[in-house]
Amino acid sequence: MPARTPMLTHGVRDFRLASGERLPELVTAYATRGRLDADRANAVLVLHGYTTGPAMLDEGSNAAEGSWAGLVGPGRAIDTDRFFVICPNMLGSSYGSTGPGSIDPRSGRAYGAAFPRITIDDVVAAQAALLDALGIRRLHAAIGPSLGAMQAFAWGVRHPHRVGRVVAAVGAPFRPHAAVRAKLVQAQLEADPGWHDGEYPVYPGSMIPFLLRQRVDTLLQYGIDADLQPRIPDPGRRRAEIVRLALGWAREFDAGSLLVLARAIEHFDLRNDLHRMRAPLLYVLSRTDPLFPPALAAKLAPLFDEAGLDWSYLELDSDKGHLASGADSALWSEALARFMARAA
Repeated sequence: MPARTPMLTHGVRDFRLASGERLPELVTAYATRGRLDADRANAVLVLHGYTTGPAMLDEGSNAAEGSWAGLVGPGRAIDTDRFFVICPNMLGSSYGSTGPGSIDPRSGRAYGAAFPRITIDDVVAAQAALLDALGIRRLHAAIGPSLGAMQAFAWGVRHPHRVGRVVAAVGAPFRPHAAVRAKLVQAQLEADPGWHDGEYPVYPGSMIPFLLRQRVDTLLQYGIDADLQPRIPDPGRRRAEIVRLALGWAREFDAGSLLVLARAIEHFDLRNDLHRMRAPLLYVLSRTDPLFPPALAAKLAPLFDEAGLDWSYLELDSDKGHLASGADSALWSEALARFMARAA
């Protein structure tokens, strides 16, 4: 298995959430690639999706949106010989940042279902605190797929003078109907005996069977079958590989993060705030994506124009669905490289 990108951490005490509630301690785990210039102006924020993390940068990553290793690296579209890439694990996620599996210093126990409700604005605020600590005042770009695209839009809207470019792939500036729904996730968790009324951290491994089933379904919905078919033509062996990938994820991911992050996007909608963006936008969708279908582009185009955005659109002619931005990175790497090189 390919080696993972080493993770760093940054801590903040008494972090205030949009709800007014406070986290006594916020830890943000993050991975970097490349070097930060002396003027600290070459930073690129790469933002991951719902069930992924900074491992999205790695070759062979088990990322639900497909590994972005084909886009991030020396000489690639997001050229780490030129750019300093920062990929933070989201607040509320499972790969080192504070989330429901973290210990609440006030009780000495894992938060579990008691983890406070967060929003995408909270996620972005945690990332901004990390950038402040690194001395980065302005980003060359904010980039991401799926929920990472939502974060990229939020960066463009909430920090318009801090972002030079926005790249949003297989995502949208709002939560479309086909995207994850918090009430459904909550109902599924509560129906599973391993959830133990949200006290699941006390029962290690109790949610693995649930997570395995969820991951298999998610990978199939996202287009994993089309991605694997060229190298695993036999349907039985392909199914076994999907289960293997799903089990690896199920053993790592925190079930509570599914609900925390689903709730974070429940009311996410920046369509009325797009006029605040100052950065050029590259908007990328996949022809076969059931979650963020190409029809979104036609609906959003008038809003982008009305907001006065400098934007361009690219539709990936891919049969790999929601995985297309990573799994078929060759379809748009040149366009991304040109966008990264253009004047802000």
